[in-house]
Amino acid sequence: MRIGELAAVVGVTTRAVRHYHHLGLLPEPERRANGYREYGLRHAVVLARIRRLTELGLGLAEVRDVLADDAGKDLVEVLTELDEDLARQEAALRERRARLRALLDAEGGMPAEGPVSPELAALFAGTSHLSDSPMAVKDREIIAFLETAMPAEDRERLVASMGEALGSPGAVARAGEAYALLDALVGAEPGDPRVEEAAVALAGCIPPGLFPEAAGELAPDDGFLRAFYDDLAPAQAEAVRRALRILAEERR
Repeated sequence: MRIGELAAVVGVTTRAVRHYHHLGLLPEPERRANGYREYGLRHAVVLARIRRLTELGLGLAEVRDVLADDAGKDLVEVLTELDEDLARQEAALRERRARLRALLDAEGGMPAEGPVSPELAALFAGTSHLSDSPMAVKDREIIAFLETAMPAEDRERLVASMGEALGSPGAVARAGEAYALLDALVGAEPGDPRVEEAAVALAGCIPPGLFPEAAGELAPDDGFLRAFYDDLAPAQAEAVRRALRILAEERR
C-alpha cells in the first residue's frame, strides 16, 4: 500500500501518518526501487491502534508508552489514569453547569456587571434603582471585580458584608444618599466643605466586616486603592480617603 492507501484504509490523513513517523510511533517502511514507500499489513495494524488510543483521549506520549515493547506503562494502567482524569473533568463540568444554572435562574436576572455570584446578583437586583448614580455604577463594578479577585473565604465575607450594608430599605436609602453626595463632588476641589459630609455618609454605609483590619492600614500605599483613587474626581477620592480614616478611628 502507498501512504495514501494506508491512510484511507485506517481513516486518518496522510499528514497524520507522516507526523507519527516523525514522532517514532509508526515505523517507516523502506523505499522500493521506484522510490516509493510500500506499507504492509503490520503498518495498518499499528496505525489503527494509534487511532483507537488517541480517540480514547490518550496523548501521543502515552500512546508511545503503550506501543513500546519494553519498559513503560501497560495499557490497563494508562487507561485507568485516563478514566480517572475524565471523571475529574466530568465533576468539574457538572460544577460549572450548576454555577451557570444558578446564575441564569438568579432572581432579578443577570446584572450588567455579571457574571457574578447569585448572592451578589440578588443584592444588585435590590439596588438597581441606584444605577442612575455614576458613583453607584462604579461601586458595583468595583464590588464585582473584588468578588472575582479575592480568595474564596474573602469573597464570602465581601458578599456577607454587602448583604449587611444593603439588607434593609433604610440601608439602601442611606447608600443612595451617600452616592448622591459623592456624585455632586465631580467638579469640586478636595477642600470643598461637602467632602466631609460625603465622607461621613460613606463611612456610615460601610459595614464593619468589610475591612476587619484597621482601614487606615489600607491607605495610602495600597496599589489597588491608588488605582481606585486615580479613577475618581479629586474631591471624590478625598471623600473616600476621609471615610477610611473615620473607619480606622472608630475601630481603634
